Amino acid sequence: MTSILAYDLGASSGRALLGRLTDRRIVTEELHRFPNDPVQVGGRLHWDILRLYHEMKQALLKAKNRGADLQSLGIDTWAVDFGFIGSNGELLGNPYHYRDRHTDGMMERLFREIPPEDLFGRTGIQFLTFNSIFQLYALKRADNPILREAKRFLMIPDLLRYFLTGETFNEFSNATTTQLYNPHKGDWDRELIARLGLPEAWFGQIVQPGTRVGSLLPSLCEELGVDPVPVYAVAEHDTGSAVAAVPALRKPFAYLSCGTWSLMGTEVDKPVINDLSRELNFTNEGGVYGTYRLLKNIMGLWILNETRREWERAGRSYTFPELVRLAGEAPAFAAFIDPDDDAFLHPGDMPGRIRDYCEKTGQKPPQDAGAFVRCILESLALKYRYVLEMTERLSGQRFESLHMVGGGIQNTLLCQWTADAIGKPVWAGPAEGSAIGNLAVQWIAQGQFSDIWEARKVVRDSFPITAYEPQGREMWQDAYGIFLHVTGLSQSTTG
Repeated sequence: MTSILAYDLGASSGRALLGRLTDRRIVTEELHRFPNDPVQVGGRLHWDILRLYHEMKQALLKAKNRGADLQSLGIDTWAVDFGFIGSNGELLGNPYHYRDRHTDGMMERLFREIPPEDLFGRTGIQFLTFNSIFQLYALKRADNPILREAKRFLMIPDLLRYFLTGETFNEFSNATTTQLYNPHKGDWDRELIARLGLPEAWFGQIVQPGTRVGSLLPSLCEELGVDPVPVYAVAEHDTGSAVAAVPALRKPFAYLSCGTWSLMGTEVDKPVINDLSRELNFTNEGGVYGTYRLLKNIMGLWILNETRREWERAGRSYTFPELVRLAGEAPAFAAFIDPDDDAFLHPGDMPGRIRDYCEKTGQKPPQDAGAFVRCILESLALKYRYVLEMTERLSGQRFESLHMVGGGIQNTLLCQWTADAIGKPVWAGPAEGSAIGNLAVQWIAQGQFSDIWEARKVVRDSFPITAYEPQGREMWQDAYGIFLHVTGLSQSTTG
């Protein structure tokens, strides 16, 4: 049966989904799922990029063995990370993980050379210590020998696509996250690249989602016994693909892509680059079909995942449903954290960091697993309200509801508490938003959908959407005031 293939690689796992259209409905089948575990070696945290490529090849073999007639494939992954190709066409070293500490302090150092007002005005990208620009700056300051041999800079999906096709294109949605793309010029910011002392030749042609960017290499086809399947650039930043799959029927709409990271914002026709967006540290990342994603990164379920991992290291194992049950039984609003505090960025003893944060802010720390999880989930829900209100302020729009997509929507407690915290209905679904958006862009490129709005309508008709109505408004309103006070965020809500 005629199908297309979406590779969707997140920060903790990857998956390959087959998609087909049947009677104007999208039908998906999970073909292959695999872990994405970073590797600590030599004091550095790396992505195991060749293992990821190996797993992608396994998906192609499974598609062949299922008898799938693949018409095309596309890749989406996380943002900001990259690798280098040398003059012989080979990969130079394993790409660093964005949670590696080599960027610690680099943002502040670079600001001494390039004022933040100038950098934001050129790029419209929020300041995060792991942005590609600060990673490159750190590599240059360390005189990393890879830079002397590098010929091409490729983001992670660009790199994996290069392994498949031999072509070295840079895709738009991920290129914008480097903080080296200038939306005013619609291209790499060559002046900014020169000011960093980086070779302009590293940065290649930027292609838009929906562009055909090659076919599987003959050598790969021979190795696997597969046909030369066409490869398309999709919105290769997974959030860009997730937003493409938001089942909204018209603008404006607010979305929350919920997973390891939470990304909340709205879709706009042009970037919002002004003093207020810089002060609120919002970002303008590339979207599909001429749009931008005005959004803010929130640390997300990483904190819960890392907390659970620490308990497992200590010999206490909990399933996620068990943790959700324990959180539901724990006392409400006992303690809060700011999920975006720097203390929660790096791997390590997350329960200990939560305890330290609570003690520093004059709160009694959680004492058991249920209390820890409740603290994390309530804090996320309240931070979502904080960011949603800022999104309304920046965009000049008023949102009547919130669309939640991504694997995090399987946590029904978080969905309900998000509706309670924001005081608006939450529409949750689809869970595999990034992969479905990936498929949708491929079908648009092939003429199966006329545009993104037709694709979104078919997504809405194809997948179940769960509605969560807000409850306990006064209780959550009181909790929000306490949350703002103990986290210090109340100072950012005025003006």
